[in-house]
Amino acid sequence: MDWVVSNNKYLVGKISILDFTNDGVGLKRKNGCIRNMEIYLDTANMEEIREIVSWGVITGLTTNQKIFLKEKGTDFKKRVFEILNLVDGPVSIELTKTKLSNDELLNEAREYSSWHERNVVIKIPMFHDGRGLELVNKLCKENISTNATCLISTNQVILAALSGATYVSIFFNRVKDSGGDPITVIKESRMLIDEGNLKTKIIVGSLRRPSDVIEALTSGAHIVTVPYSIMVKLPWHWKTEETIKEFDQAWLEYTKS
Repeated sequence: MDWVVSNNKYLVGKISILDFTNDGVGLKRKNGCIRNMEIYLDTANMEEIREIVSWGVITGLTTNQKIFLKEKGTDFKKRVFEILNLVDGPVSIELTKTKLSNDELLNEAREYSSWHERNVVIKIPMFHDGRGLELVNKLCKENISTNATCLISTNQVILAALSGATYVSIFFNRVKDSGGDPITVIKESRMLIDEGNLKTKIIVGSLRRPSDVIEALTSGAHIVTVPYSIMVKLPWHWKTEETIKEFDQAWLEYTKS
C-alpha cells in the first residue's frame, strides 16, 4: 500500500502518522521506513533478560512493583545492579514509598539514581493531587531522568512532559480498560509533544498481545516496553514455520539425489 502525503502527515488507510523530519527524533517515516523507534523489555527476571538481550533488539528495560513481586525472595538492590550490568540503556525503577512525604520520595529517587547516574530512570506515578509533577520537576532540575507513569489520558501526558519528564508511560490496555482509546491518546500526545518542541519520549506499556506492539508504534510511540511473554511471540508466524519446513525438506531431497 502506497503512502500518501496530506497536511504534513503520511496516511495509510485509517492510520495517520506524523511526519517527524523537523526534529529528527522518535518515530520517523521516510520513504516507507520507520526510524529511531525503540523496544524495551518489561521484566526483572535475569533469565528472560539474558535471552532477549542476545537478540540485539532492546535498548532499555522497565520495572515496577508487580514485576519485582514475581521475583520474590531476591535482593532488590542486587537485582537492579545485575540488570544494570546486563542492559546498556535506560532502566526504569519505580518509587515505592508513595505514602510518605515528597522529601522522602526525593531521597528515594536520589538513592536509586546514584546506582547508575546515566542509566537509572526514576518512575514517578501521576498522583491525582499533582505532587508527582512536583517530584518530576524537582528531579529534572537535578538532572535526574524521570519516567512519569500510570498515564491514561492525554491531559496527564502533556502535564508530565511540561513538568520536565524524560519519558511518559502510557498504559495501552489500561486505557482500554477505562473505556478510552489508547491509539487516540498516543497520537494526541505525540502531536502535542512534537508541536511543543518538547524532548519527552513516549513509552507505551501494558501490552497484552503482539498486535498491541505495532499499533503503539504506528500510532506514534517512541518506545514500546514489552513483557517477555509477548516478546517471544513476536518472531513467530505459522507461515514462516511452514516455509522453513518446506525448504528443509527440499534440501533433504536434494542431498539424497
